[in-house]
Amino acid sequence: MSTSTFTTAIAQARDLLRWRSPLRTELWAARLAAGLEQGGAEEFVRELTASDTAEARLVLAALFGVEAAPFAPVGSGARPDGDAGAETDGGRPNGGGHAGGERADAAADVAARAEAGRDAVRALPGWVARMGQVMCEGAWYGKADRYGQQTLAALRFRYHDDKEPHVLVVGVDQVNGGLAVDALVDEPKFLDDLRLDPAEPGVVAGRILDALELTDRVMGAMVADTFPSVRPFALGRARAVPHAVRSAPDDTVSRFQDLPDLPGATEAFGKLVEFVGDRPLWWSPARVSQLFTSWLPREAILSEEAIAAMPEVVRAWSRFSGGHREVLDRVDADAPLLAGLMADESLAGLGKRIALNRLRAEDDRP
Repeated sequence: MSTSTFTTAIAQARDLLRWRSPLRTELWAARLAAGLEQGGAEEFVRELTASDTAEARLVLAALFGVEAAPFAPVGSGARPDGDAGAETDGGRPNGGGHAGGERADAAADVAARAEAGRDAVRALPGWVARMGQVMCEGAWYGKADRYGQQTLAALRFRYHDDKEPHVLVVGVDQVNGGLAVDALVDEPKFLDDLRLDPAEPGVVAGRILDALELTDRVMGAMVADTFPSVRPFALGRARAVPHAVRSAPDDTVSRFQDLPDLPGATEAFGKLVEFVGDRPLWWSPARVSQLFTSWLPREAILSEEAIAAMPEVVRAWSRFSGGHREVLDRVDADAPLLAGLMADESLAGLGKRIALNRLRAEDDRP
């Protein structure tokens, strides 16, 4: 951490002490924390501790307030209270081995920094203690675009003094597996422009945490330029929601009630559900083509009745998913190809070929 960076942070903290805004300070701290993740956190914290000025104490308090780097990433298990969240063996902390030692070191480091942050809060004006002390007032979830290629997870918060209400909105990329790729913080009226459905706060917070953790695990994940500077704030806010539900199932499939009354329709819908997986809001012309011309011929074993019913099942699902004309047109274009593609065993993947051979062997048994 260069001296110029430290000097800039102290100058900005001086302005923040005059503004007395917990929200503005937390967002600033998130940007600072994002920079610290690139290196220099240890030296920076030492400089702050040695400085022992109101500005330096505010920086320490703000970093602690957003629960961000240099304190703890999403999946580290290390928490500001010093609990490493280590795996257990028979109910006992697993402290043995290299990994256990690393977790213990991380926990001790987090605990030391957290204590420095708490000390800084106690030495500053009362408004500083409100950083991170928020209540979730509601949650929303839904498509960010016409085809649901990206979804939006939104949480609304207010501080305990009812000031500075705000919303956190996280963009989750469905095409690439559920990565968190963008995030912003705005006034609550920002939600008026979004067509999102109300949802349980714990479920939405869990989806945000899942998406953030997945992004952390993917090396070189493509995210918006502004995402890294908001990520620490988003992480802290999602963690502030009580009883977050990790890996929560999506209820989109269970809300579908328009299955055609055709022989084989239930079997066909089962394969469609398998195809959409845990990203059922994503439904586009390209995904229709992938289903009919690639995935079903490669992966699915279906009865003749299910193959015949599949086009009508997909049309019903497409109407349920928005009824976009271009999606329905793609169903009309690709559905007539399905029977021939399913009959062409050269298109079958390895798993399907093995399964077919087993079925034939069973049929040949006396």
